Amino acid sequence: MKKLISSCLLLICSLPSFSQAIYSLDSCRTMALKNNKEILMADEKIKAAGYEVKSSRAHYLPGIDASAAYLHNTKDISLISDEQINKIAGALDKVSGSLGGILDKVSPGLSSALQGMDQIPDRLKDALTFDVKDMFVGTVSITQPLYMGGKIRAYHAITEFSEDLARSMRNTAVKDLIVEIDQTYWQVVSLVYKKQMAESYVGLLESLTSDVNNMYEYGFATKSDQLSVAVKLNEAQVALTKVNDGLVLSKMLLAQLCGLPITADYNLVDENTPLTVAPLPENIDMSDVFKRRSELRSLELVTDIYKKKEIITRSDMLPQVALMGNYAVTNPHVFDGFQKKFSGMFTVGVGVKIPIWHWGQNYYKLKVSQAETRTSVLKLEDAREKIELQVNQAVFRTREANKTLLMSITNMNKADENLQNAQVGYQEGMLTTQNVLEAQTAWLKAQSEKIDAEIGVRLSDIYLSKAIGKNF
Repeated sequence: MKKLISSCLLLICSLPSFSQAIYSLDSCRTMALKNNKEILMADEKIKAAGYEVKSSRAHYLPGIDASAAYLHNTKDISLISDEQINKIAGALDKVSGSLGGILDKVSPGLSSALQGMDQIPDRLKDALTFDVKDMFVGTVSITQPLYMGGKIRAYHAITEFSEDLARSMRNTAVKDLIVEIDQTYWQVVSLVYKKQMAESYVGLLESLTSDVNNMYEYGFATKSDQLSVAVKLNEAQVALTKVNDGLVLSKMLLAQLCGLPITADYNLVDENTPLTVAPLPENIDMSDVFKRRSELRSLELVTDIYKKKEIITRSDMLPQVALMGNYAVTNPHVFDGFQKKFSGMFTVGVGVKIPIWHWGQNYYKLKVSQAETRTSVLKLEDAREKIELQVNQAVFRTREANKTLLMSITNMNKADENLQNAQVGYQEGMLTTQNVLEAQTAWLKAQSEKIDAEIGVRLSDIYLSKAIGKNF
């Protein structure tokens, strides 16, 4: 029973703690698109552009603003000066003196009616002095643009184009990222194949080293043969180390692009999948290619934006009309005399701004906008020409990559046959160690060329797909 328990524990401990992850090309693309920071930033730019569109719509609607202020003044306002009061008082004294003498002659009791006239200047001073030490002002205004020279419509169109541009640039970033993922993915696959090839080559040399050592003991091989094989084995081991290092670094890069931990241990589906010749697309229509290429779409949107900027620049040379309405309230107010309480009034009007003369400033700005538009149109035409060249080059490279793969497969088959014949001839004593080393070197070269040709076919297919604007 104890032996059974011990055996079960040993079996459990010998099992791996986790299964190694295996990723396909599609899963690597999906992870990269989900975790790539540039794609996430592009998504945020699209959101921001969408908010800009909503913000631009507000320019069509009236704007309502409110403002309020409190003012504390150190002095009151007087509409009459002390000098004027003194003049009035002097004049009243003369009038009072003249009338008093006349009234005394008429009736002695009537002169008493003029006794209050000396208080008139003080009362007048008080009546024409206003307490404005504490003032409150508030306004509510509404402005409705009626005609802005086409500026509002042009700006709204620019924001819509900018949103489309953000989406187009995201599509370009997605395709660039997928191409980078595919390149790194197939680079890892290539290094896995080359590692297997290097291990096989080291195995062949180790087997040959053992045979040569045995033959040297019996006098059928020389010391030179022994050293030649040892040098080749050492070179093969160094090459295997370099391939292992390159594979580790490439897998780190792929993990970083996919959003995985850099030290993640994983395998790829295509590490043991034979590669085939990629079929060429037939009848490539450049007009369809131009429609699918997001770079061209971006340039077209930029051109449209520059055209709308021309309209905005031109609007500065045209009259601008707006409807305005206000309600203002103050405390104190003077609408019914001077009163220390809140009261207000409505005002409605139309404002017109007509540019007359600015020494050609707006005209030259318009010329700058027109030059920028023409530059954008030329960039668009140049991009079309370069894309057409890119497509033709990609088709040519794909065709040549397919030819190279077919030739490398044929060469590999011959190298395999040559190596087998060399090994048989060496065992039978018909060939020397140098002949076997040469056959192994030729096999290594043919195997390496075949791997490069297989990966070249995959990469050329990727570049062609990108060139024609194919959706991955």
